[in-house]
Amino acid sequence: MSARLSVLSGGCATAAATVLIFAVSAAPANALPDSPVVYPSGSAATPTSGSGFDTCTAPSAGALSAWSGSSPYTIVNIYFGGNNRGCSQPNLTAAWVRQVTADGWKLLPTYFGYQPSCMVGSKPHRYTASDAGTRGTSDGNDAVTKAKTLGLLPGSALYADVEHYDRSDSSCRTAVRRYVSAWTTALHKVGYLAGVYAHQDSGIRDLADSYNSTGYARPDAVWMARWDGKATVTDWPTAPDGYWANTQRAKQYRGDHDETHGGVKLNIDSDIVKAPVATVARDYRVVGASSLNARSGPGTSYPITRTYASGATLPVICQGLGEKVGGTSVWNRLTTGAWVSDHYTSTPSDTGFSAGLPRCVYPGQVTAGTSLTARTGPGTSYPSSGSALPRGALAYVMCQQQGSTVQTTRVWNRLVDNRWVSDYYVANRSNSSWSAPVPRCP
Repeated sequence: MSARLSVLSGGCATAAATVLIFAVSAAPANALPDSPVVYPSGSAATPTSGSGFDTCTAPSAGALSAWSGSSPYTIVNIYFGGNNRGCSQPNLTAAWVRQVTADGWKLLPTYFGYQPSCMVGSKPHRYTASDAGTRGTSDGNDAVTKAKTLGLLPGSALYADVEHYDRSDSSCRTAVRRYVSAWTTALHKVGYLAGVYAHQDSGIRDLADSYNSTGYARPDAVWMARWDGKATVTDWPTAPDGYWANTQRAKQYRGDHDETHGGVKLNIDSDIVKAPVATVARDYRVVGASSLNARSGPGTSYPITRTYASGATLPVICQGLGEKVGGTSVWNRLTTGAWVSDHYTSTPSDTGFSAGLPRCVYPGQVTAGTSLTARTGPGTSYPSSGSALPRGALAYVMCQQQGSTVQTTRVWNRLVDNRWVSDYYVANRSNSSWSAPVPRCP
């Protein structure tokens, strides 16, 4: 990829008390191309924006500590697996992941697996049109296994590295689409978002050409290699702005170069990121003299699933809204899927959301024919709000509530920006009922 590939150079009321009229459906409602993500309970996506960099070997925790605050970067790429991965990774362990994320770094996980048969370069492990689907599935399954080993939780976006290839080979173009489609569906089945790193003149062009195809699953995010020095996620020459339009893009805009920050020099590529990245738990403690009840939902009327003693460690993955307790409506979701009131935890803020912790969101792709209107409330009588979400955009859902009937459902989704969209047009577990593990809105 990138930093090691010279060919790119120069080119590039509490809800628990509410009687539910729907049963929770476990079966995905939508098929290709808007393949739904089946999120487990201990999961959440982590959309982010900022400057990032990638190196062949993950830097040491000490190097990242030196760069933290002294560099413009907040996001770092990691090559976490794949049979074509070329660099050793002595630093890349679960302990390293927990340490650097606790220090404030976001991780952009990249899997360097099988490559197209017409790839420009010498990587040995390749696929053709006949076995691309099998390779995409096996790489996707292996990526999930390796991600879990490092502590990259469900809801994380994992990016398949698809290096530059010869587009004059039509069979090879078909192979890339089949591989990416299989990669996407394999990740979605077990709760991970699917991203793709690709060159502007090959992979990005072909994935954009098949964006609305009914034969291929569409990836959730794309990371384009184009070394033009422009740190922008819009105005790409080979993918319209309406594609992957809602925090679904990253761009590698500068290739191999050295930078020194905090006295530490690294050879890097530079990226601009507005896309989902890895979700990693952070440890906090139970504060106060009493024990803390973890519950099945963000409110005291939900059943208790476990009790934590004062001072016990809480593995927090995200924060959401629920019943007000002790001056705050923020609740923390744990890796078990349970919820605890933020009032009784050692997170930085005890009155609102804490910086560094993501919101609990469960994105699904918009399935509307052209675009989906977002509204100020859960019903078609509410005014529209902001720009509509185009087909394939990620709707970052925080919670669900009943509203006006649209097609087969009364469920509406509250988005992370507090707008509302009908759940009928969002790819998730159901388009007629609630979709676990999304909580009910308070």
